[in-house]
Amino acid sequence: MATPKYERVLLKLSGEAFSGGADFGIDPSISTRVAKQVKQVVEMGVGVAIVVGGGNIWRGAAAEQAGMDRATADYAGMLATIINALSLQDALEKEGVTTRTQSAITVAQVAEPYIRRRAIRHLEKGRVVILAGGTGNPYMTTDTAAALRAIEIEAEVLLMTKNNVDGVYDTDPLKNPKARRLNRLTYLEALNMRLEVMDATALSLCLENRLPIVVFNFLAPRSIERAVSGEPIGTMISGEKENG
Repeated sequence: MATPKYERVLLKLSGEAFSGGADFGIDPSISTRVAKQVKQVVEMGVGVAIVVGGGNIWRGAAAEQAGMDRATADYAGMLATIINALSLQDALEKEGVTTRTQSAITVAQVAEPYIRRRAIRHLEKGRVVILAGGTGNPYMTTDTAAALRAIEIEAEVLLMTKNNVDGVYDTDPLKNPKARRLNRLTYLEALNMRLEVMDATALSLCLENRLPIVVFNFLAPRSIERAVSGEPIGTMISGEKENG
């Protein structure tokens, strides 16, 4: 088993990742795949918190464009993240991983309220903590929630996964077959490039708190374990510029 570089990490799973190859919904095989990888990382002695998105169930931006009130659309998106969190919780528990789901909005029947000190205590006891409901506020993305929660729980790195994205490219790889993957970026370079990998608010939070970000494809074999071990995978965004 690999030696971990980090003792505590926050993993951000996009909602779209849960749908697999479908446009909407949850592919149970994806939840199981994530759960098996997270189990490996937990067995390495690493504390794992997970923030989930909800784009596979609800897309607030599309609802707003159709005329829905933005705040209402965002709250609906928070509910979607809770569905994904419960799916992942079930998959983790089937793998024998002790899990707690906390939500930034109150859903007492299915999740604990998000309390920072309680989340940290769960991590100290070796439990995986799934953080749902975004920040609990409209106008904030789950990327921003991931950055905020990572800082709050004192995670050493933010592991950012996106659907069908294995890193950060200089141009859109879906449109430009010659797009080059960037192995390392500074926060300011990432902000100036206006990357679609994560929003500017989340990047700014990481910059201000010097929280490194690793962007990678979680569907690659052992990808989460490799990222936690500090292996070169995907793109590292930090305050350090790539040598050469």
